[in-house]
Order: sequence, then C-alpha cells, then structure tokens
Amino acid sequence: MANTTIAAGPTFSLQHRYQVLGRVGISTLRQQQGHTLFFTPAVPAIRRRFCPSIGIYQDRQSFSDGTFNSVMCSSSVEGADKVSTDQSRVSRLGSRGCKLIGCGSAVPSLNVSNDDLAKIVDTNDQWISVRTGIRNRRVLSGKDSLTDLAAEAARKALEMAEVDPNDVDLILLCSSTPEDLFGSAPQIQRALGCKSNPLSFDITAACSGFMLGLVSAACYIRGGGFKNVLVIGADALSRYVDWTDRGTCILFGDAAGAVVVQACDIGEDGLFGFDLHSDGEGQRHLNASIKDNETDKAFGTNGSSFGFPPTGSSYSCIQMNGKEVFRFAVRAVPQSIEAALENAGLPRSKIDWLLLHQANQRILDAVATRLEVPSEHVISNLANYGNTSAASIPLALDEAVRSGKVQAGHVIAAAGFGAGLTWGSAILRWG
Repeated sequence: MANTTIAAGPTFSLQHRYQVLGRVGISTLRQQQGHTLFFTPAVPAIRRRFCPSIGIYQDRQSFSDGTFNSVMCSSSVEGADKVSTDQSRVSRLGSRGCKLIGCGSAVPSLNVSNDDLAKIVDTNDQWISVRTGIRNRRVLSGKDSLTDLAAEAARKALEMAEVDPNDVDLILLCSSTPEDLFGSAPQIQRALGCKSNPLSFDITAACSGFMLGLVSAACYIRGGGFKNVLVIGADALSRYVDWTDRGTCILFGDAAGAVVVQACDIGEDGLFGFDLHSDGEGQRHLNASIKDNETDKAFGTNGSSFGFPPTGSSYSCIQMNGKEVFRFAVRAVPQSIEAALENAGLPRSKIDWLLLHQANQRILDAVATRLEVPSEHVISNLANYGNTSAASIPLALDEAVRSGKVQAGHVIAAAGFGAGLTWGSAILRWG
C-alpha cells in the first residue's frame, strides 16, 4: 500500500484503524458516539516502544438546535518508562509542557467616548452603557498602524518574559483586519528585528482568534519542539464599521495584545485543557462579506460585459444580528468552558479568574452567572476599550497582570467567541 504523509511543521502521518497510510500516524477509535484521533510524531527507530500522543475528541452536533461540533485535546505518553529521556527527540517532546510567561498590550491614542458618538449618530451615553457596558473605545487614526500596535504589544510581552527577539521561534498574529491581504505577521517579525527569521503567519478567526493562536502555540511547542512562541491578537474593526449604524458602531474599538508561550517541563505545564468549535450556519448572524465594487460596475472600468475580467472587490461593513449573537454566546460559551474544565480534569472551584472576550457586559454577566463565578472574579475592561476582537483577551489579561490582580499560579478560564461562527475555551495557569 502506498505511503501518504501530511506534513505541518514536524512530520506527521495518518493511520486509519486498520490501514497504515504513512510511517506513524493517527489511530481512529470510537468514543461516546464521536471519534478519537491520536497524533504521533514519526520516529521509526522507537515507534513501537514509545508513543507520545495528542488525543482529539470530536462530538457531532449543530448550531441550529443549540449544540455544536466539538474538538477537545489532551496529551498522553504511553510506555515512557521504557525509554530514557536522552534517547530521542521524541522522548523530550513527550515530556514537554508550555506556560505563559509574558504579556503586553498597546492601544491607539485617539479615544472616542459615547458622547463623541452621539454627535454623529442617534444615540447617547446612557443608551450605550446600559446595553453594552461600554463608555469609551480607542480608534486608529492618522498615521497609526495596526502592525505598529501589534509590534509594541509584542515587545512588552518579550520584555516581561525576558526573552530576546532572536530567541523567538514562531510568531502567530491573530487578526481579521491585517494591513496586507496576504497577512501582516512577517512585518511584525521585521519590526521586532528577529534575525533568526522565525516563521510568522496570520490566523483569521475574528474574536476567537487569540484562543486558536494560544492552542496552536501549545501544539507547536508540545509536538514540534518550538521553545518560544509569540501569540498576538490585534484588530482594527473600526475600519469596517458603518459609523451611521448605531447598532454596531457603538461596540468596536482597536487594540493589540500579546503573550509569550514558552516550553517547559511537563510538570510545569500551564495549559490544562481546551475546547474549540466552529459552525458556518451561524455566519449569517455576524459577517463582513466580500462585495463587488459598485463604481466598477457603473463605469465598466474593466471593459467587461460578460463577467471577465472580474470587477474590483472589497469587504462590506460589519453586519450583525445582535439578538442572535447574544443568544449564541450565553449558551455556547458556558458549555465550552465546562468541556474544557472536564478535559483538564478540574472542577469550577479551581478557577481563580474568568476571562472572556470583551464583547458585551451583559454577555459577561450571563456567562458568569451560569458558571456560578462571582462577579469579583470576572476580568472586564470593556468599559474603556469596547470590543477589540482578537485583541480583547490578551489586552484584558495584560492589564490584570500588570495591576497585580492576576498573579503567578492563578488558574484562568478564558473563552473567545465571534464571527464564523467560531468559539473556544482554555483552562490555563498564569506564570
């Protein structure tokens, strides 16, 4: 039978339950009406005796009936006692954990208050603050650059972590508003002056982006041998807001936040469990879809009468059904956090802080109530910045750490949710 290898970073191969498609790979097993996949790095010399693996558990459900497709991961090592830790790279990977050791953030200088918005749209401070909890937001203006904000946040995170830019192995920019169609992460690597030219790329998952970046960093460290990974959440949704629509323009702001995720011994591991989802059925409730350029159509600038060459395209302003997004968030987020806790083997009582994507204070309150987390253990900076998409979680975390609220050893339940629809949670320890 022919071999098939799927490579992403380190070499991984696929193995069905009864068919070997590569050198070492994925075992497919039934578990609670779902599927369990085990990913194993290919090392032929010892693969029969040593099997570090990451298990991915999937349950099939749907957004429309209040359930969803679930992906939960956990790591395990089989037969590790039979192989000494200096015999192979695989044994070292099997005992690797990861931890968050530094954070940073940056926001634009221009502050836009609710009173400022009242001058351009039919609204007022009370109407906005009662419905959302937001009073101010920061907006890019003039020569401000999202890439510059992201680089500033990254520098602060590296300084706190005491990691030199040349020791960074990977940069993940979580953003849905890059300043280049092909991604802005390499420009951040350039701005930081990383002489080793580490791999840098963008992750697009809107307000869930940072959570996906965090889990991706853990996978690169645990399965790929990376040591220092920069995860940056940065978005400038103000560029895609209809400032005449009071239902959406009141919500969004611009910012960047970053964390350094570093390899450590498995005993110091700081990412205990996670739970990630997506459901395209919900895209109709929150999107900024591509559209044809109406000017090109009117004037026929491409000289086309039969659809080719195509007209120029751009993205529409953010379109959102607020009621549906609210219902989705208050239902799906607590379920996801519960699943991540179960995956981590931890009870709710072990949570020191609840850190949610800063979308709406009423969502934060509803999720905290369902999880029975006291309000004083909920991190919120929404009033000052609004919804900053992928930046909101690392921005709030950075402020909480630097203020002394979050301290080394504290356990955080974090969750992101938004366009796609995508959502996900992680149970992690700071420091």
